[in-house]
Amino acid sequence: MKRTISLTALALAAAALSACGGSSSSHTGSGSGSPRDTVSLASVSGVGKVLVTAKGFALYSPVQEKSGTIRCTGSCTSIWVPLTINGSPTAPSGLKLGTVMRPDGPTQVTFDGKPLYRFAEDTSPKSVGGNGVSDNFGGKSFTWRVASPGKTAPSTGGRGYSYGY
Repeated sequence: MKRTISLTALALAAAALSACGGSSSSHTGSGSGSPRDTVSLASVSGVGKVLVTAKGFALYSPVQEKSGTIRCTGSCTSIWVPLTINGSPTAPSGLKLGTVMRPDGPTQVTFDGKPLYRFAEDTSPKSVGGNGVSDNFGGKSFTWRVASPGKTAPSTGGRGYSYGY
């Protein structure tokens, strides 16, 4: 299913995320691990254990970004919000987190070398609506997978999105 989102909807989503601190790593807690962890684990029906933000929102990484390479920039970050941090990320024992400097300046959290993002259309904790999404921004194609320890979590959607960029 192809879905088109207007520029107005993108602007509203970006404004809402900015107001909520969507790209920050506030430490309010959810999932397993310490309430102060940047990233925790949560069980999601049909998918298994996935990485989540401190507020319980699923984290994703595109197949095309490996070893700290950042391809999602500009308009891509209106839909796929980078998980950024000041300082060092924390997680429950066994999760290998790191950081990479984004081309636009902030430090982004990585899991096993893959940059982590939150999907702006996931409106509640433990939603994984972005799992399996394929999209294109500025001529760059992406296929998104929810971040999961161990084997890659199965796709839950496989939807194609067209954002008109």
